[in-house]
Amino acid sequence: MPIDAETLEQVVTDAAGLAGVDGSNPRLLRNGSNAMFRLPGGVIARVAPAGRAVVAEREVRVARWLAAQGLAVTTPLHDVPQPTLLGQRPITWWVALPPHRPGTTGELGSVLRDVHALPPPPFALPRHDPFRGISTRIHETRALPDDDRSWLSRHLAQLRQEFAQQAPFRPPRLMHGDAWQGNLAVIDDSPPILLDFENVSLGDAAWDLVQIAVDHTDFARISRDEYTNFVDAYGDDVLTWPAYPLATAIQELRWVAFALSKADDPPALPEIRHRVACIRGTVPKPWTWTAF
Repeated sequence: MPIDAETLEQVVTDAAGLAGVDGSNPRLLRNGSNAMFRLPGGVIARVAPAGRAVVAEREVRVARWLAAQGLAVTTPLHDVPQPTLLGQRPITWWVALPPHRPGTTGELGSVLRDVHALPPPPFALPRHDPFRGISTRIHETRALPDDDRSWLSRHLAQLRQEFAQQAPFRPPRLMHGDAWQGNLAVIDDSPPILLDFENVSLGDAAWDLVQIAVDHTDFARISRDEYTNFVDAYGDDVLTWPAYPLATAIQELRWVAFALSKADDPPALPEIRHRVACIRGTVPKPWTWTAF
């Protein structure tokens, strides 16, 4: 359940006191799966959900390892507890970036090519699970009528069955897990900086390409030229992947499930219902979904 901004501010202030960081006047930047606050001294506090300490610790470890491999990545603070635990809630601390723009599709394709070329790190990573968390969000939501919830459950079961029947996927490789332009920060002419390592895992690298491809094929978000730039920079086109139609349906259901996690915010309800109507086939493509 999302936590209100005032409570999150107190979490950041208290955690900063434990970590020896200046937590005065925290400014909320984002309240999504994680909440992000800017603090004095050029520090970003990333507040994760309760019970995610292992994931938070791994994010910091991944960032440091990627930097050691020569990739430009966002920098965790040194000499502070990473993560800092306030009860069961982990908070990690990062160096704030100067003004920047999101990456282009071509820049994203180039960075993903470099990520996928790396060997696995010398510490354990989870296997990528494209269905992670979907069932729970469908089961727990009260934002939808029973008919929609039942349909989503049946749709999930069908996708799982089709996924299990697919030919074996390629050997697992390092993947980012949430590859989109907003997870790249570009400062002037410097190399793009990769952000957000919560979903770094081992799996078929094609899953890192699906999100941009779906933006092109099913949504009005990526033009043909932008998608061509992505493919040219990466060196492969996921649209030729035999499992792409199935991966598309799974990715879209993942985006619906993420919207369900925002159901306690009343303005989110129309968007949730719209997304469900889309994947149920009552809204023609290309779709327009409002970001959270």
